[in-house]
Amino acid sequence: MTKRSILLALAALIAVPAGANILSGPATVVDGDTIDMTGTRIRLIGIDAPESAQNCTRAGQPWACGQDATATLQEILASRFLECTAQGTDMYGRTLATCQNAVFDLGREMVRRGMAVPADDAPPEYLEAQNIAQQLKSGLWSSEFEVPSAWRAANPRLATQPVSAERTARHARPAPRRAAPERRFTSTFGCAIKGNHSRYGGHIYHLPGQKYYDATRPEALFCTESEAMAAGFRRSKE
Repeated sequence: MTKRSILLALAALIAVPAGANILSGPATVVDGDTIDMTGTRIRLIGIDAPESAQNCTRAGQPWACGQDATATLQEILASRFLECTAQGTDMYGRTLATCQNAVFDLGREMVRRGMAVPADDAPPEYLEAQNIAQQLKSGLWSSEFEVPSAWRAANPRLATQPVSAERTARHARPAPRRAAPERRFTSTFGCAIKGNHSRYGGHIYHLPGQKYYDATRPEALFCTESEAMAAGFRRSKE
């Protein structure tokens, strides 16, 4: 073994918490902070996302923030291969882990997009991600919302109850049809709708492909047009 390989091996050991196990493979999304990796239910450490049944209020209208949190995690996951560092289990038997694909740390990116809040034990980079989301009024920060833990306490019957994959399959029913989720505009770097001040006054947002998109220097970034409008921006006419 070369000196370089020995140093890399030692670095890997230092980076992984004591007692942690590495899980890897494809995964599917259960809700805004839970995934399923080939039958293993994994709860993302360090974040708390709105429950699937939770609603928030945006621009004076009800907003299914819990369903959008699930859709956002699906977008971040994007069927890519995942590697998760497991650090025990919770009271429901779910594996607790941090997970990442080739592009994102899933938990940090959920916080950065404003679709989850950091837990009390979240690492510093998750708190930094929340500051970005608050400044840009992304996701939850463009709305009036109750933190997920408070919502669960007030709505115990509506909160998601973790169940085993076998039980889920046994009792599965067709999902009710609902309106298609709003189109999201993202790039490798995150939200892709550019917002800035018009030289004629007012706040304008530009969608990818519009005439002035490439020339626009963004003062704010949004993933959906609803987020941009809730922040006081209007769509560019060209």
